[in-house]
Amino acid sequence: MIMGSRYLLRSGSARPSPYELEVTPESAGWRYSSLKIISLEPEGSHSFDTGSDEVIVLPLSGAVAVEVGGTHCELDGRASVFTGPTDLAYVGTGETVDLRSATGGRFALCGARAQSAHPLRYVAASQVPVEVRGAGQSSRQVRNFGTPDALEAAKIIACEVITPAGNWSSYPAHKHDEASETESELEEIYYFEIAAGPGGQPGFGFMRTSSSPGHEIEVLEEVHDRDTVLVPYGWHGPCVAAPGFDMYYLNVMAGPGAERVWKISDHPDQAWVRSTWEAQSVDPRVLPQTVQEA
Repeated sequence: MIMGSRYLLRSGSARPSPYELEVTPESAGWRYSSLKIISLEPEGSHSFDTGSDEVIVLPLSGAVAVEVGGTHCELDGRASVFTGPTDLAYVGTGETVDLRSATGGRFALCGARAQSAHPLRYVAASQVPVEVRGAGQSSRQVRNFGTPDALEAAKIIACEVITPAGNWSSYPAHKHDEASETESELEEIYYFEIAAGPGGQPGFGFMRTSSSPGHEIEVLEEVHDRDTVLVPYGWHGPCVAAPGFDMYYLNVMAGPGAERVWKISDHPDQAWVRSTWEAQSVDPRVLPQTVQEA
């Protein structure tokens, strides 16, 4: 059995590269999902070729201009991942992308190996569907910027999750490692940001992945700001935000299925938890700001 360290990429552990984080299908030992994060100084720029990947340019902090084949779009971005959804740009395969940031920032390049190309698309922050999932201490906010209902694409499925301090998410534990009528086969990346404490204390949380039928894996990791966990298979969850520290994670998924869809199986020992949510109230900290102000 391979233990968890293979699947945990600590912040700052990336090999020398323009990227803070660089997960490719080749480096992960799988076939489809990828994620790169680039930091740009004020007036900084970066160019890359999408090659055989479709890519979503997602600001984590700051604004960026994106130019593809003579088409230009401005992403207003955001101050941080905890301030709300962001606008984004989808870029298909076989394109050259130029990024330029007047004020600097950090930008995620969420990718999936794909056989077909889709046209460049800009999505405004106001167009990103935001939902509340779970209830009670399982309440979390999900921003579905790159899910099948929100974005036309070939393979990629991506979303952001905000888990308030002390809450659990990716719960019940679930899997999507085989193709069936009720489940998709998808590789998944979890990239974390953990909010600091009131005095700047570094935050932390925990993530669990365990063996599913035919797949042996054992991961139980304390995760810190800008750590990444790879989920090639297995029951994954929960993600637990330590009291005092809000947790963010970015999920990027893709797989071999002809249909681009997210279907999961809940862990049989935990599936009953969903039925309790109807009797519980939602944690108000996960509600979109417009709902809180209403």
